[in-house]
Amino acid sequence: MSEEPQPELRWAPIPPKPSRKGRVWLMIGLVVAALLIVGVLLFFLLPRGETPSPGASATSSPTPSSAETPIPSSSPTSSPSIPPVSTPPTADPTVDAFRQQVGGWLGDAGRGLDIIAQAGGQDALSVIDTLQEDGQRLSDAQAPSSIEQSWRDGVDAYVQKLAALRTAVVSGGATSGAVDDARSAANSLVALVGL
Repeated sequence: MSEEPQPELRWAPIPPKPSRKGRVWLMIGLVVAALLIVGVLLFFLLPRGETPSPGASATSSPTPSSAETPIPSSSPTSSPSIPPVSTPPTADPTVDAFRQQVGGWLGDAGRGLDIIAQAGGQDALSVIDTLQEDGQRLSDAQAPSSIEQSWRDGVDAYVQKLAALRTAVVSGGATSGAVDDARSAANSLVALVGL
């Protein structure tokens, strides 16, 4: 058997692949342009919560009555008036339920004022901040109608006394009188709800 001669193998560099950076950037540019076009179309075509003009409904009657015809107004830029939406009245809580709701905050007032009387500086300020937050919660609480005005007046007085106490602590002056005033206002609220 005769052997056929084998071709001689030699090493040669592989030709470089063509650069595709231009294609990649072109694709990215096209995607960004498409997203911008879609965004602009959505911005202009989607409704923005505007109310339709009066009488412009799909089921309008062939002969408009006097109630359906819009009354022209003197200002051309006025929008149609929308009747106010009234919320249903909240149930008047009982004094017992209200006492349970605000009892924790009023109890914290006494303890917090005790801490402030003994502490000073930054420790007292952080406790006053907490008591002022509780004061806001007391103000937001729905009081029974039988004590509502007294409650509002008492909470306002308590919040003002806490502000005066904060001023006294920040100024570095004597705080015992301001603590006593805040405690008296808190005790009035405690007595009002029967704690």
